[in-house]
Amino acid sequence: MPAWIVEQRRPRIAILGAPKRPRVISAIHRLRPAICEHAEIVVEDFEFAHDFTDSDLDLVIVLGGDGSILQSARQLAGLQIPVLGVNCGTLGFLAALSPDDFLNVWPEVSCGGFSIVDHLMLRVAHMRGGVELVHQLALNEAAILGGPPYQIMEIDLYADKVLATTYRCDGLIVSTPVGSTAYNLSAGGPIVRKHLRAMIIQPISPHTLTYRPLVDSADTHLELVVARPNPSTSVVTDGRVLGQIIRGDRISIRAADHAFRMLNVPGQNEYRTLREKLGWGGSVL
Repeated sequence: MPAWIVEQRRPRIAILGAPKRPRVISAIHRLRPAICEHAEIVVEDFEFAHDFTDSDLDLVIVLGGDGSILQSARQLAGLQIPVLGVNCGTLGFLAALSPDDFLNVWPEVSCGGFSIVDHLMLRVAHMRGGVELVHQLALNEAAILGGPPYQIMEIDLYADKVLATTYRCDGLIVSTPVGSTAYNLSAGGPIVRKHLRAMIIQPISPHTLTYRPLVDSADTHLELVVARPNPSTSVVTDGRVLGQIIRGDRISIRAADHAFRMLNVPGQNEYRTLREKLGWGGSVL
């Protein structure tokens, strides 16, 4: 049950949005009066700069597309504040609600008419000589990308310290179920229901047809090693470079301790989203 229902208080809300986006500016002017009618807006941040560490918040509303949701996940950094996405972009798998949808469901949502879905996040660590150089939480995926000079890479995959296989490919993606409809899908990987605790391992342009997408348990600890990295070979998390890889580096990927919490509001459904966003019309015409 939501904290604001238990404590009989108006929900305390933060609103985040992509800076200087006309659709976001239009949406906040339209939605702010409706939000204020049922909740207290504590934070408005259109630079993704607010420090949430000591925030006493019940909900974060994100205005924008899926990129804005990913940015909010980085900004929250594992804090267990639920997020509601309002799509002011184009595709919008994560930010699935339109502004009209939001206005229709907000009165019910503000009274507790929703469920919370915990989405798996990955903890991605760049290791060198047994020392962790840097780590990052990823909501969509971690990827090893070759960069110039472009050539086939050999990437060893270890599962719980045991060598599983050596991929010969242009790169490798390890995605969450949330990320299965992102880079993984573009590379030919499977769509996985978002509530499942699983990781999808998808080689990019594999050299051998026997390399197929692999779905593994999120409880597995994966490690990736590039035998002969290029000078620009990098590990990338949710579209951002985490670090450049040199020979001997290991990339550790495991389930993060914290989930990314999102509201599941009335009328939202994964299959409906896939039908609408991917054009699953049931006809080739």
